[in-house]
Amino acid sequence: MPEDSVSGEGPGRIIPRLHRLEDILCVVFISVLALLPASEAVARIVFKTGVPASSGLMAQQLLLVGILAGMIATRNGDHLSIALVQHFSGGYLKERLQKVTNLISAMVVTVIAWTSLPFIKIGLEGRIIGFIPDRVFALILPVGYGVMALRFARRSGYTGWKTLFPILAIVLGTLASFPAIAKFIWGFDMPGLAFDICDFFYLLAYYSKAPLTILLLVAALGGTPLFVVIGGLALLLLHAAGGEMDSVAADIYSSLTSTNIIAIPLFTMVGFFLSESRAGERLVNTFRSLFSWIPGGIIIAAVVICAFFTSFTGASGVTILALGGILYTILSEHMQYPEKFSVGLLTSVGSIGLLFPPSLPLILVGAATQTNIFHLFLGGIIPGLILVGAMIIFGVVASVRVRIPVERFNGRKALAGLRESAFEILLPVFLIAGYFTGLLSLVEIGAAAVLYIFIVEVLIRRDIKPGDVKRVFVKAIPIIGGVLSILAMSKALSYYIVDTQAPSNLAKWMQSAISSKFVFLLLLNLSLLVVGCLMDIFSAILIVLPLVVPLGQAYGVDPVHLGIIFIVNLEVGFLTPPVGLNLFLASYRFQKPFIEICHYVFPFLVIHLAVVLLVTYAPWLSTYLTRFF
Repeated sequence: MPEDSVSGEGPGRIIPRLHRLEDILCVVFISVLALLPASEAVARIVFKTGVPASSGLMAQQLLLVGILAGMIATRNGDHLSIALVQHFSGGYLKERLQKVTNLISAMVVTVIAWTSLPFIKIGLEGRIIGFIPDRVFALILPVGYGVMALRFARRSGYTGWKTLFPILAIVLGTLASFPAIAKFIWGFDMPGLAFDICDFFYLLAYYSKAPLTILLLVAALGGTPLFVVIGGLALLLLHAAGGEMDSVAADIYSSLTSTNIIAIPLFTMVGFFLSESRAGERLVNTFRSLFSWIPGGIIIAAVVICAFFTSFTGASGVTILALGGILYTILSEHMQYPEKFSVGLLTSVGSIGLLFPPSLPLILVGAATQTNIFHLFLGGIIPGLILVGAMIIFGVVASVRVRIPVERFNGRKALAGLRESAFEILLPVFLIAGYFTGLLSLVEIGAAAVLYIFIVEVLIRRDIKPGDVKRVFVKAIPIIGGVLSILAMSKALSYYIVDTQAPSNLAKWMQSAISSKFVFLLLLNLSLLVVGCLMDIFSAILIVLPLVVPLGQAYGVDPVHLGIIFIVNLEVGFLTPPVGLNLFLASYRFQKPFIEICHYVFPFLVIHLAVVLLVTYAPWLSTYLTRFF
């Protein structure tokens, strides 16, 4: 009898246990990531001191969270992608595309894993974080990306003799990593033969740059995760230009140890605690009791609640999944709104809060452009209110036209609703007060928000049982992993783009070809609408925005105004095929064909576009509030 059968510890049991360990470690690291800044804030405010080495520890915790969450997203197949393959009805072609994209992913990620070794050995300065060398934390890079490569190979689904294909992908990735492996073994004093082989790989990258770039872009359309495509392009283009392969690993490490982005996983957790509790139901009941006596009052409630949720959940589509069911029931079944209107409205307002703090896309814009995040938060308030107001006005007019009945105002019911949802309503007030007064940093606000919402939903409201807390984390982790994976790779590609002076050269060409600032802004709008149709908002911010910033400077566009233009344009991308995220989520949530959802959304899309033009050509809407701070 095999040993595995005797011990009961065969691969069928060991692998799930490793997965559970992976989940637990990621939950622990995210928890520490929240507790550290909270402890730092308390120590600073109460005891006038700080937590020793807290900044370094937070940065390394972010690194651990980013890689572990990326591993889990790979395991679950949850990485962000364009995935035009999802439009196929199934069959042979779809299956083959998925296999090929997984093989490409396995090969590229294998290269990334190998390139991190010389970076750890040579590139890291050997600092001590607390009492642990930073090289110990950095070991997560080769381990994590190595595991991701094996998972992509396994997800290709080949069996029997065809398992040679995923093995070959790993082997080819290892061969392509020879310059990095040689540098890891010999450093800069490698023998002549190894040096000659490295030169051959540089030449090979140079001459194969064009076809491999095309291959990666086609692979992106076929469903290859965007972080793989971005990382592959960064490796290829840097190597073809004579750069060191391990510089990509250096950029990944630098990106995932930047304290500026710690707020992203923290606010993502806040959004998931809200969505997994009964907070949405309480808010719906409260706002319904407050506004349903007004014609179209339930529309006001729906738009405001969705804006509130999206400001915390970001661009993950959680708002539609969390609130779509209950709001659809109220609109269509209780209030007799036409199905077409109800579905169109709820799909459209699923991303309407991206301009309000603590919006994750605004935080990313600030990190990517070195623009004051506080000013970006202020800059988004008036345009965000205009968009919310436009949706409300449209809804109220539609309500009057179809003669939707109103409900009698019940003061006692309204007060009861306010008491029920008081903790959730106070959350944004608490965040705004802490951040805009300068008492807490953005990271500390994120940590405080996680602890606040945990106490409210788990200990006070008890909507989430203590035993279910891990489940909330596990649902949020793939989103965190997907975003941080793209963020890490995008810095490497952005470094190459900036190093080639492409942005400044593009700015010079645009200035010579187009003299009018208004024509530039119109072209920018059109370009960003196309980008929003093809790319998720996080990838667009990190890849396209660095190209746009020099253009904005050349035409005298305020950085805050430029950031708001960028977000409000990409917000429309959630409603535009072929990859509008809200369209797919609405199709899934409301059980309607994709084409029907597109048809229902069209009137609301027109409103979004009108607001885009208004925000673009009235810059004071974005910059007015910043004058007072």
